[in-house]
Amino acid sequence: MEETKKYIQAFLSQNKIEITANKLSLFDEFAAIENNIKLVKIIQENQKIIMDSWKLKTRIDDIISQPMLLPNGTVNKEYESKIDFIKLGWNDVIYSEIQDLENTGLKYDRNEELLSGNPIVSGDIKIKLLFRIEGEADDSILNEKTITIIINPDPKSLWKDIESDTKDLFWKEDNVAISSNFLDKKIVIASKRGRSHANVGSFRDDDFAFKNINETGWNVLAVSDGAGSAPLSRQGSKMACELIVSYFEENFKNEFLKDFDETLLNHHTNPDENSSKKISHFVYNNLSKAAHYTHKKIEEFAIKKEKTLKDFHSTLIFALVKKYEFGYAILTFGVGDCPIGLINKDKTEIKLMNWLDVGEYGGGTRFITMPEIFQSDKFYTRFGFKLVKDFSYLMLMTDGIYDPKFVVEANLEKIEKWNDFINDLHGKNDDNCKVDFDTKNTNIASQLSTWMDFWNPGNHDDRTLAIIY
Repeated sequence: MEETKKYIQAFLSQNKIEITANKLSLFDEFAAIENNIKLVKIIQENQKIIMDSWKLKTRIDDIISQPMLLPNGTVNKEYESKIDFIKLGWNDVIYSEIQDLENTGLKYDRNEELLSGNPIVSGDIKIKLLFRIEGEADDSILNEKTITIIINPDPKSLWKDIESDTKDLFWKEDNVAISSNFLDKKIVIASKRGRSHANVGSFRDDDFAFKNINETGWNVLAVSDGAGSAPLSRQGSKMACELIVSYFEENFKNEFLKDFDETLLNHHTNPDENSSKKISHFVYNNLSKAAHYTHKKIEEFAIKKEKTLKDFHSTLIFALVKKYEFGYAILTFGVGDCPIGLINKDKTEIKLMNWLDVGEYGGGTRFITMPEIFQSDKFYTRFGFKLVKDFSYLMLMTDGIYDPKFVVEANLEKIEKWNDFINDLHGKNDDNCKVDFDTKNTNIASQLSTWMDFWNPGNHDDRTLAIIY
């Protein structure tokens, strides 16, 4: 009764009708009329309906208007984003679904409130969040909120793959991969033109060569990286590798090697300072002659073609390997920034068989085409020798592999980094790309070539990797 009187009195007052003292008794009677009580109750109920309806309307509008940022995605890269309704302050949302995900590669799990998948299209993707909040009827039309997801293109797709000019005088294949026998082991090599070269249709500057040197039992493997700034480095690297092989084919003969074979046997049986000196002397004399021979032949070629020697600038690393009854003799030489790594049989030790021309020169490297390397007082340190019972891997690589996989020179002397690299080759990588080192695997060359397509931001140089295993 009192509530009805207050409501009617307020209503009359809003309409500028005041109840005077002489009308109070009449007003009490009016407010007590049953029909008026019912009418006030109906009005109040309708007002509550209107109020609740307005609150629902404004709440839905608040949700629709509230900015909602989902993380960016990338084509062909797994995407996952939780739509956290509690964190968004939408704890009154009782139902949700997402539409317009067709042909996006994404899906929405309503129970987990999770948007996930592998995006297949790039751009500003518009999707619809359909939702219902507390207070809405179960059969009410779902509310719509448009959400934008930015899906970036696959970085790889932005790179062109333009074939190099096959009519060029010094043309060579853009990508090469090969596997074969190497002594009683196997060898696999892949050399791939970098994306930066493929994008403009230029040439692969890296190169390699290997061979069983006649009947001596020695095998030779050479890898070279042509300088990107040298216009004919692709020919320089090719010549450097081929010349090393031809030099040892011509000069490593059984009669010539007889004394060295005996020295190695003596060193294995009874290692002493005398045998060590003989080995060092042999390695330095013969490998330095091969390096100098290569330099001179490239120089002669440059003069013949009326070019400068620096037009052919190339790094060069090579290894000579022979299997004896007592183990493997490994002789190496290196100039430039390409490492040679020897991993022992149980993969607990790494021997870096050369030092890299990176630290001393502040990022600049040296080339086999530079005369000054032969005049340096550090020239003798470019040679390596190791006599081991066995090994798991002997690897030669250019900086297109070394830079993205090892990053800094110091990592090349850490066995854990080499084991990470080996695990990467075995398939522990973002692409799940595997190289199977089973000696019976006939597809290993193509597997290595495919593995070398790995993506690493900022590293798009030629890649060459040679592995004896």
